[in-house]
Amino acid sequence: MRNTLFDLSGKVALVTGSTKGIGKSAAEEMARAGARVVISSRKAQACDAVRAEFAAQGWPAIARPCNVSRKEELQALVELTLATWGRIDIVVANAAANPYYGPLSGLPDDTFDKVMLNNVKSTLWLANLTLPGMAERGGGSFVVIGSIAGLLANTVIGIYGISKAADFQLVRNLAAEWGPKNVRVNAIAPGLIKTDFARALWEDDRRRKEREALTPLRRLGEAREIGGIVAFLASDAASFITGQTLVADGGVTIV
Repeated sequence: MRNTLFDLSGKVALVTGSTKGIGKSAAEEMARAGARVVISSRKAQACDAVRAEFAAQGWPAIARPCNVSRKEELQALVELTLATWGRIDIVVANAAANPYYGPLSGLPDDTFDKVMLNNVKSTLWLANLTLPGMAERGGGSFVVIGSIAGLLANTVIGIYGISKAADFQLVRNLAAEWGPKNVRVNAIAPGLIKTDFARALWEDDRRRKEREALTPLRRLGEAREIGGIVAFLASDAASFITGQTLVADGGVTIV
């Protein structure tokens, strides 16, 4: 028998950027908890492959390619979900971009715009497309995947950190606006996680060892460890948590 606090049976969860890494892990953990999940990323082939993986596990899933920087594609993703299952209870805004590595003094204007569009504006679009429906159905959970780069200074991924800091404030604002309708909005700030997105950092032995030495747990994180937090925030176990940024970094930010 399921523990009802963590049971997501009957829920529908839409996850952007969910064909690999943290997004895929989030979808997997929520599917294990009983949710029906919506898989999306920019490439149709990747979406179909993950949907097939879920089907093999007996997990109900649909998939659609979506570039979150295009509002019409987000709208189509939401419309497909509603046409298929009639509801959206959980949204995970995971898709993000980090195309620039270097000091802010060299940041091109178009790159600034691209990062803020992908990482902040698209999140607001997705919220505005889904939160009203959650409110009408009595509640829901919206989770933004951030980064400790939004909490700490950084000399090489500054624009990414700026976008994530903006996401954390967006979460607080949305939580205040939608809380009276029982819609919860939270963020997760992972540290260095072994995903393709961060491969350049953890595949470099010197950098990896330096980070591990500065991490109280003395290791990097795994995608499933963030996916589990997403499933928690989506569940009734987190029913009194909103407007928060949960840090999952092995202790990096405490030292």
